[in-house]
Amino acid sequence: MRPPATVEELDALLPQTQCRRCGYPGCRAYAQAMREGRAEINRCPPGGEVVLGQLARRLGRPVRPLDTSRGPGGAFVLARIEESGCIGCAACLRVCPVDAIIGAGKRMHTVLESECTGCGLCVAACPVDCIVLEPMPPPAGARIAPEAGADAFRRAWMHERAPRARARFERRNRRLRERPARESPGLAAFGGPDRESVIAAAVSRVRARRRGRAARG
Repeated sequence: MRPPATVEELDALLPQTQCRRCGYPGCRAYAQAMREGRAEINRCPPGGEVVLGQLARRLGRPVRPLDTSRGPGGAFVLARIEESGCIGCAACLRVCPVDAIIGAGKRMHTVLESECTGCGLCVAACPVDCIVLEPMPPPAGARIAPEAGADAFRRAWMHERAPRARARFERRNRRLRERPARESPGLAAFGGPDRESVIAAAVSRVRARRRGRAARG
């Protein structure tokens, strides 16, 4: 008889996007909850049917439809920052679970496409809506025919990108535990007691530019 699944085994089956759609702060936390019977196995939209089937087999549970309240499965995506709208507030840096965004306070930020997991957390954090999600190209070295579909892409991701994403997520968490809270990135990068008003003014300027472009176009 096969021994019960370990947290490490279940975590290795997850896509490591660290998107929190499952309701847990990361893939490993979700794996722990599944192992302890506190979470259903159908709460991982990025994993889709492929991961759902693997979890069901390893845990000996019946396959259930994906929980669509967690978001659609769909294809993997990448975040892209629109340079003209970025105000350099660093809010996206603060929430990226794998440190895939680089930049400094008051300066334009950039997404490292090779490291982005498409979790979408930065989109919700951006105060000026200058981050968009776009289809992710196949992992480097993966040979996927266009007609192969999302499952083939997902398997390629799991093989080539998921281990690196897990390592970056764990490294970031260690750094945050070790670093004093006063050094945390985010709106504080603007400094000063009036940073909220500085952000509000920047947001107003960006929105005014967008209205101007819309009126001209």
